[in-house]
Amino acid sequence: MKFSKYYLIAFLSFVIWGFFSLALKPLHDYPSLDILFYRVFMCAAIMAVISLFVRVKVLKENIQKFKEMPVAQRKRVSLLTLAGGVLLTANWFFFIYVMNHISVKAASFAYLVCPIMTTVIAYFVLDEKLSKWQWTAVLMSVLSCMLLSFNNIADIAYSLIVAASYAFYLVSQRKNIGLDKFLVLTVQILFSALILLPFYPKYSVALPVEFSFYALIALIAIVFTILPLFMNLYALQGVTSSTMGILLYINPLMNFAIALLYFNEPINSIQIIAYSLILISIVVFNERFIFGRRRAALV
Repeated sequence: MKFSKYYLIAFLSFVIWGFFSLALKPLHDYPSLDILFYRVFMCAAIMAVISLFVRVKVLKENIQKFKEMPVAQRKRVSLLTLAGGVLLTANWFFFIYVMNHISVKAASFAYLVCPIMTTVIAYFVLDEKLSKWQWTAVLMSVLSCMLLSFNNIADIAYSLIVAASYAFYLVSQRKNIGLDKFLVLTVQILFSALILLPFYPKYSVALPVEFSFYALIALIAIVFTILPLFMNLYALQGVTSSTMGILLYINPLMNFAIALLYFNEPINSIQIIAYSLILISIVVFNERFIFGRRRAALV
């Protein structure tokens, strides 16, 4: 593994997501579906405006590229893009539900399982090879998750759904190539909005009137959705899905620290050991990058 702008962008995207609970937790009094509705609809509106009025040249060029693709490639790109929209919708809803109605730690646990799922799925589906050190890091991650799962069986079921939806999203989008990444994300979020639109009249509550609600939704839409998702898709052009999966551990580690230090959620010795193992596993998985650069500098 070598350092690149793609690696840096992937790293920064997960650092941004690590602060998500600070914007989401204040909305705990609102139904999870309503938060999801307004998050997706606002993202769709912002990205549609950008694509239609700011990035017109890019839009026209990519429409032409799509038309010139072989039929098989057009079908593959279309399927992967729309499937990504479905996976994002599922991931967002269950994450919001777990964060606001189970616990911040349970939401963090989902993104502890996700890197393992992503790495294993990428190994079998994308044939991404792992070194013995990287497999060691995966095994350490499995052990940490087993420690955290004790006495939390109910939470694990929700966590696995959240984890699986994003793991499959990362792996599928690694194969989704040929078009501008921001445009692909725009189509996915618009498709997500279309999926949710029929449910909005029946399942939404009264229109919120508090300014703070819309301010937080705008913050979530721009800073914690559009920006990091675009960074993820961009980074996948230069790093493997398994590397993205391991870097994803930055998110739950930050969530865990915030849950402990800011939200004052209880902690025990097993959790401390498990999260310490995760931190070590990140270093082990990326040892060729971390220590390889140091060795190169000494030569």
